[in-house]
Amino acid sequence: MLNVIVPATTANLGVGFDCLGAALTMYNEFNFTLLDGEEDLTITLTGDEADKVSRDKSNLVYQSFLKVYEKIDRTPPSVKIDIKLGVPFARGLGSSATAIVGGLIGGNELAGKPLSEVEIRDMAIAIEGHPDNVVPAYLGNCCLSIGEPGNWQICEIPWHSEIIPIVAIPDFELSTEEARKVLPTSISRSDAIFNISRMGLLLRGLATNNGEWLAAALEDKLHQPYRKELITGYDAVKEAAIAAGAWGMVISGAGGTLLALTNPENKANVVTAMGLAWQKKGVKAIVKALTLDNQGARLVSR
Repeated sequence: MLNVIVPATTANLGVGFDCLGAALTMYNEFNFTLLDGEEDLTITLTGDEADKVSRDKSNLVYQSFLKVYEKIDRTPPSVKIDIKLGVPFARGLGSSATAIVGGLIGGNELAGKPLSEVEIRDMAIAIEGHPDNVVPAYLGNCCLSIGEPGNWQICEIPWHSEIIPIVAIPDFELSTEEARKVLPTSISRSDAIFNISRMGLLLRGLATNNGEWLAAALEDKLHQPYRKELITGYDAVKEAAIAAGAWGMVISGAGGTLLALTNPENKANVVTAMGLAWQKKGVKAIVKALTLDNQGARLVSR
């Protein structure tokens, strides 16, 4: 049996729309076992949202698994895939990225590792459509990804060990497709300058643990002003997080998970404040203080 663990991710981090993402210590696990019988596929699922994931050939893990065999022009083997879910579905924490990366790694390992790390990375980006989630899910850490198919440039971004990411995960789903529909087709020059200047400050703030820089840099005019209208209680949760000691709060990926950054001293207060603020708006939420995952996807012996 082959076991692959893939971390959740938070993408965008405010101004880093579609290019910046970080791996977090929350995981989906994928176990692959070759089958000898006539049945070509068996998928089992465990976890709180197992009923939301398909168990047939449309499953994204299996579809990604097949991409490896298409790439190397070989017939895929019969396989059993056991999926243990720990990353909430459709909440802006990269659940689809974990499935893509897990399926590609599983397929490549069972095929004898014919594909390189770069080839797997590029295939993951192609399947997902953009790199901000799949790259850190695969490589770990915080990553800036730019380029185009065949010419991706990936840069690891230093993240100070005392910067604590806190995720507030609501009990409602928000699809990436829905979140993209509310975005404008063009932006003003002033808004573009606003985001460009803050991207540089964000990268330096993450590296140096400068709270004042992070407070300014986590603001955004490209996607959050539009997407926050889809998230009940966004302003109240942000205000509560900052009052409790967070430097700022952003929408994780497409949402509805909200991500705050703070220091170790304030993390408990921020966790409590975000949960209570959403509760007052009638939204049930799970709020957790996490850390940066610096390993990315990995094989685990059983």
